[in-house]
Amino acid sequence: MTVTRLKIHQHSHTEEKPYSCDQCEMTFIDKTKLTRHQLIHSGLKPFSCDQCGKAFSQIGDLTRHQLIHSGVRPFSCDQCGKTFTRMIYLKTHQFTHSAVKPFSCDQCGATFIDKRTLTRHQVVHSGVKPFSCDQCGKSFTQKIHLKTHQLIHSGVRPFSCDQCGKTYTRMCHLKDHQLTHSKGKPFSCDQCGKSFTLKTNLKAHQLTHSEGKPFNCDKCVKTFGEYELLIHQCPHSGRKLYHCDVCGKVFKHQHSLKYHERIHTGHDAYVCDHCGKLFAQYKELKCHEVTHTGVKPYHCDQCGKGFNATGTLKAHQHTHTGERPYGCDKCSKRYTSSHSLKKHQRIHTRKRRHSEVCKDWCQ
Repeated sequence: MTVTRLKIHQHSHTEEKPYSCDQCEMTFIDKTKLTRHQLIHSGLKPFSCDQCGKAFSQIGDLTRHQLIHSGVRPFSCDQCGKTFTRMIYLKTHQFTHSAVKPFSCDQCGATFIDKRTLTRHQVVHSGVKPFSCDQCGKSFTQKIHLKTHQLIHSGVRPFSCDQCGKTYTRMCHLKDHQLTHSKGKPFSCDQCGKSFTLKTNLKAHQLTHSEGKPFNCDKCVKTFGEYELLIHQCPHSGRKLYHCDVCGKVFKHQHSLKYHERIHTGHDAYVCDHCGKLFAQYKELKCHEVTHTGVKPYHCDQCGKGFNATGTLKAHQHTHTGERPYGCDKCSKRYTSSHSLKKHQRIHTRKRRHSEVCKDWCQ
């Protein structure tokens, strides 16, 4: 080992990084790494993949990319067998088995399994959205979210199911869908043994065993459903909540409120050509349009009844199991679907409004 390499190595023990980038202030333990990093700012990408033409600023990135074409995934998880192209991806994955999330946000307390995900999350607090859609002007905190959004305008749905041909804009949505064909239900309830294809469905089911309010606030004595707890804790942490002025619905994020407000204003909303109903999101419109075709592609495996949406099918299946996973936080009533719960909750809202009106008249 040369004297220079020894000095570089010793920096790893002292955490000293004497070489800093004059454009973004990132620091490095040796000049070579700094020089490679500066290619990112220059825009130069001298290393190109000979199979797909994709270019990279560093040869290491090209080498890792080429593993995608070769199909080689040399790093495998000893617990579930899942394989990865890079050791760092394997290490990040292994946190999912241990439930350890060592990186926490100092603003909201959210925890993450790797530093990169934490850094991406922290952009949400800054309010900076540097990636804008050139067709509708919508902005995003991450480039990958912009690319996924742009598929809506192009109509491209690159991920297709090889069994039924249904297409999706994201691979994770395709994987969730493919579980419906496998008949495998890997997520089991530890109290009653019932199995589910998706983890989210299992969580919703588990609420039926805990009277729908299993989550305790660590700041006060109140209990909530999982999402309601997140909303409730915002005032404790000093985090701002966003309220709809029209219907009073509460949102954690401003962009969620803006999406929702489209329903009331009609501005930038998606309109059904058949009935004129407005939707905040394109996918909601597409699901709704199926109701006009008369097609009912989703069938109950117990009685054979057909439905035009998976949500309606799931609500129906609760009538066979007796589950009522949606509980009212104002009284003890429970329902098989979120739609039925929302209809019921209007009773409490009307009562409150009537009492407020009565106060105004009586004073």
